[in-house]
Amino acid sequence: MREITIDHLDDIARGAAILGTGGGGDPYIGRLLASSAVRDHGPVELVPLEEVGDDAVVLPVAMMGAPTVMVEKLPSAEQVGLAARTLATYLGKELTHIACAEAGGVNSLIPVVAAAQLGLPLVDADGMGRAFPELQMVLPTLYGIRATPMSIADEKGNRGVLDTVDNHWAERLARSATIDMGCSAMISNYAMSGAQARESLVPGTLSLCAELGVAVRQARAEHADPVARVVERLGGRKLFTGKVVDVARRTVTGFARGEARLSGMDGDAGSEMVLKFQNEHLVAERDGVAQASVPDLICCLDRESGEAVTTEGLRYGQRVTVIAAPADPRWHTPEGIELAGPRYFGYDLDPVGVPA
Repeated sequence: MREITIDHLDDIARGAAILGTGGGGDPYIGRLLASSAVRDHGPVELVPLEEVGDDAVVLPVAMMGAPTVMVEKLPSAEQVGLAARTLATYLGKELTHIACAEAGGVNSLIPVVAAAQLGLPLVDADGMGRAFPELQMVLPTLYGIRATPMSIADEKGNRGVLDTVDNHWAERLARSATIDMGCSAMISNYAMSGAQARESLVPGTLSLCAELGVAVRQARAEHADPVARVVERLGGRKLFTGKVVDVARRTVTGFARGEARLSGMDGDAGSEMVLKFQNEHLVAERDGVAQASVPDLICCLDRESGEAVTTEGLRYGQRVTVIAAPADPRWHTPEGIELAGPRYFGYDLDPVGVPA
C-alpha cells in the first residue's frame, strides 16, 4: 500500500481499533474526518519508514484526552491542521512528513487528515505499535527524543505551545490544558528528523492496520472465525470468551478509568475475567490471576464479528473474546517496562507477557 484512498479507510479503522487495545479514541470519528479530508484533498501518499531520508522533518499528530469525551465532543478537520501548523511555525522548519503517535482508533486516522490537508506524505509507522494513555509512553522517549516543543489546539481555535523540562512534564501540563479544553484536544509533538524516526518508530503500522481490517472482513465473508484470523496475524493467543456482566467506568483527570467483569462462556464457563483499563486495557485477570498485562496488547473483540470493542463501548450483555498479543520487543527492556509496565499504573505486578 503506497497511498491511502477512501477505499482503504474502513479496513485501517477496523485494524487500528484492534491495535488500540480498547483505547486511542473511537475509530468511527477518525474515519469520518479522514474520509472528508481525502475526499477534499485527494489520496495520501504512504511512505515506508526505511525510505524516509535522514534530513526529513517528521511531525506526529494526535488527539489527546478521554475517549468517552471524544465520542460526544467531535473535533473539526481544521483543528487537526491547526495543531500541525502551529508547531511548524514555532519550530521555523518546513515539514516533510506526518506520522502517527500511536496505532489506535482515532489516532491512526487523525494523521491521515493532517497529511491530506497539508499535502504531505504520511510515514507508515507509529510511536508505540499499540495505544497507551500517556504521551510520554512512546518509543522515541527511550531514544531521548523530546516531546516538546508541542502544540495543543481545541475546537474553538485556542492554541498554545508547551516547552517542558522532560516528557513526563509534557504529559502533566498538556493533560491539565486538555482538561481545561473540555477533556479532548488536538496535539502535535515529538518533532524528529528522518534518522530519528527510522531508529525509534515502529515500522509498517498502518499497513498492519489495513491487513487486520481485511482479515476480519474476509473471514466474515467466508463464514470463518475473524477472531482466530486476528490472533494468527498478531502472533497472539485467546485468553477468554465471555459475556460482559458489569462495567465500572468514570472519567478522571482526563482519562477513562475502570474495570469490566466478564462471565465465562463455552470452554470458559464457570470462570470470570476482569479487565482493568485506563483508556486502554492494562491487566486481564482470570479468577484473580493475571493472564496478560502491559506493555503487551490486550484486545477485546466481539465474539462473532471480530470488531474491536473500545473501553468506552463496553456494555452489559456483550459477548466478547479477549486476546493478547506481544508488543514491540523494545517495550520489554527495563526502560520500556519502567515507562509503561504494570507498576507504573499502580499494579503490584511484574509484566505478564505473551510469548513472541
